[in-house]
Amino acid sequence: MENEKSSNGAIATGVIAAIAASSCCIPPVIAAISGISGASANLSWMEPFRPYLIGLTIITIGYAWYANLKPKKKDDCGCEIIKPKFYQTKSFLISMTILAGLSIALPYYSGVFFPVESKKNLLDVLAENQVKVSYTIEGMTCESCEHHISSALLSAEGVIEVIASYEQKTASVVFDNSKTSSRQLIKVLEKETGYKVISEQIVK
Repeated sequence: MENEKSSNGAIATGVIAAIAASSCCIPPVIAAISGISGASANLSWMEPFRPYLIGLTIITIGYAWYANLKPKKKDDCGCEIIKPKFYQTKSFLISMTILAGLSIALPYYSGVFFPVESKKNLLDVLAENQVKVSYTIEGMTCESCEHHISSALLSAEGVIEVIASYEQKTASVVFDNSKTSSRQLIKVLEKETGYKVISEQIVK
């Protein structure tokens, strides 16, 4: 009984830690699924703790599996065997392990939740109207942030191409200046995603 309680506690801790490890990537996905804008950068402060939370997940889920698979002591009292509740079964442990794994891996497959925007044809825009600008963006922490920013900007009128990089904290945008401006795009980006543009540079 004591082992079951500690195992359940370990499962709960592991799943919570796994969700927390990717918590900075969850708001953009929720915004994409629901079709609403959101302050996606609010949980970016969690990113430095991600390796520790993943480690905690592995340790606690590992302990839960150890407690579940460890040979049980035989009870010779002849007592009636009580069927375990679902949360005490191996099926529950398997499902929670999968949930923890999916939570940790969220940044790597989050692109499937964002609308696919095709690259607009550069040949359809006059050369003198094409402007390339690079934004430095505060709050980007993972691939999910890249997808969110690219999706928001590509949906704006006049945007031809977007290349976002969370590692460099930048988004490179090519747009038609007869239809939009850099100032308008910054407003779209900040309103739709919640990230903050801290600088912009026109690329020659």
